[in-house]
Order: sequence, then structure tokens, then C-alpha cells
Amino acid sequence: MQPVLVLYYSRNGSTKRLADAIAQGVSSLDVPVIVRTVKSISDAANDAASSAVPEVSLQELEQCSALALGSPTRFGNMAAPVKHFLDSTSSQWLKGALIDKPACVFTSSSSMHGGQESTLLSMMVPLIHHGMVICGLPYSEPALHNTTMGGSPYGVTHVAHHSLSAPEQLSEDEKALCIAQGKRLAMFAKKLADNA
Repeated sequence: MQPVLVLYYSRNGSTKRLADAIAQGVSSLDVPVIVRTVKSISDAANDAASSAVPEVSLQELEQCSALALGSPTRFGNMAAPVKHFLDSTSSQWLKGALIDKPACVFTSSSSMHGGQESTLLSMMVPLIHHGMVICGLPYSEPALHNTTMGGSPYGVTHVAHHSLSAPEQLSEDEKALCIAQGKRLAMFAKKLADNA
């Protein structure tokens, strides 16, 4: 089975923490997983959180069995490096390389109402154009009812500067939702691989 690709961009580490927890959920089902980042588009940017992992290749995107795509929220939209990467995937679209593969999206913002859900929706649109099958989080996940911080049926989220949480950590509910999202994505990837 090809690995699940957890792909993200992170400036200060919040989105990376989500990516790592989603990857933990994927690997808990004995599904192979790789964690990658997209290239920064600004030489001046301080992207220490993204520079800690390898940059994704288009071949890794093509070969993945499923995709978890993450970005910090920028004015209710995905960050420019994520959009720049997606804009470079025309050849994968022409080949239909991602058709019928499961995908999920995740984001972090610095405030409770910082545009998280619109960011998740903005990331879904190109994936739908690629023919991917979007995998959200059902309300059967208890943490989705309990969270007072990040969390959404559209995908997992993190509130980085909430008064109840240090910015350097996920809340227990946020982490539980990430692991559940990773497990759900891995489950769909595994079922599709078994039926191929």
C-alpha cells in the first residue's frame, strides 16, 4: 500500500503540530505515512517549522494513497505557499492522478473566529477539482461536541493563542480530533487499497 501523505505549511509550528498528530492517527492503523511540507515562496520568511521536514515532490503527491492537507489561516484562506503548490499540480490533474483518493484538510489560526472554516473550504476546492473524495469528521467524535477551542466537521483545527491554551500545544480535544481524522483517512485509504 502506498503511504498516506500528510502535507502542510507552517510558519510558527501550530499547523505542524496538527500534521504530526494526524500522522500519529494514520500510523496507529498500521498504514504507512509520510509527512512533508511545501516550499516557502518568500526568502525572507522565517519558516522554521516547515524547514524541519523535507519538501514534497510531485511524485510523492501522485503516489500517495490519501492526502491530509494543512495550512495556517491567512485572512480566511490558505497560506500562499500552499496555494502556490496546488497551482503547480496541473500535470497531475491532466493525468487524473488523484481521482478517487481520500483527502482531508486542517488549519490553525491565532484567534477563535479567525476564518478557520473558510480556510478549510478553500483548501477543499482544488482537491475536489482533482477528483479527490473529501473526508471530514463526523459528529460521532465526542471531542467535536466537547471542544472549546479548535475542531470542525470540515476538518481539524487549532486555536493558537486562546487564553486556555499555550500556543505551543494542542488542547486534548484538538489532539483527539487530529488522531481521529488520521484514523478515518487511513481507514478509507486501506479500504480502497484492499478493493483495488
